[in-house]
Amino acid sequence: MSETVYAVVNPASAGGKTGRRWPELAAHLRRRVGELEVGFTEHSGHGIELVQGALRRGITHVVSVGGDGTLNEVVNGFFQNGAPINPRAILSLVPTGTGGDTRRSLGLPADTLAAIEQVGASPQATDVGRLTCVGADGQPLIRHFINIASFGIGGLVDKLVNEGSKALGGKASFLWATLKAGVKYDNQAVRFRLDDGEPFERTVLNGVVANARYFGGGMHVAPTAKMGDGRFEVVVIGDMGFVQLTRNMPKLYKGEHLALRDIEHFQATRVHAEPVQPDMHVLIDLDGEQPGRLPATLELLPGAIRLCRAPDAADD
Repeated sequence: MSETVYAVVNPASAGGKTGRRWPELAAHLRRRVGELEVGFTEHSGHGIELVQGALRRGITHVVSVGGDGTLNEVVNGFFQNGAPINPRAILSLVPTGTGGDTRRSLGLPADTLAAIEQVGASPQATDVGRLTCVGADGQPLIRHFINIASFGIGGLVDKLVNEGSKALGGKASFLWATLKAGVKYDNQAVRFRLDDGEPFERTVLNGVVANARYFGGGMHVAPTAKMGDGRFEVVVIGDMGFVQLTRNMPKLYKGEHLALRDIEHFQATRVHAEPVQPDMHVLIDLDGEQPGRLPATLELLPGAIRLCRAPDAADD
């Protein structure tokens, strides 16, 4: 690889472990790609700025080094005013964070050094989601996502995980936060509209709009999702209580939950969701971050980004 590769590194990822390991990771990455330019994120949203600047300078290969939240910022950096800055640019992932959900759908190994060996491999046109919602400050917010957006208990789980130390690791941190959220969370009534269909209302534990298959530290929530098929998988987890949630958790991790009585599965390219009671705050989970709340509109942008993945991880 002769062209300069730009790495966006979140040193705070995985409780600071990414920053501590960076000299080792950098050496392996340079052996893989050659000339490497590095930008370290310093605050929330900084990854977006770094990538936008790099692409405008002519960089054509960006590597995200961190967790799913870092990757989300990097993906957003590929866009300016809703349009791709450079449609030819490619994106690779070096996963070092807590959840590791996107790397599962990409077929990348959990071992970071092994994942570096897939940087630049098999770039494929990949769908991107665009979320329009109410931001944390009450103002309209537009964000892109590559993995999964959800609303309901998922937003509360993100809040609890990101407030904690993440010392338990990915799967355990999200599982513990899910159980804590299950005690606190009251199921909320949400009105859905899929594409041009008729609106319908459901009382939900969680509504999931999936471009990929995993969220919450390895929950196989959308087992039929493909990142390049031009449609979302929409999974509505209905009026399920805490006891029922814990009982069915193994099915959720294995991807065996879609046949359960309180779960519905749809496909769509555009999803609008709003609280039935306008004063109800239904929190959003976006690739492991908590950016805002409903009402929200989620639109699919087919093939909007060229994303590298393991050679044997083509959508099947």
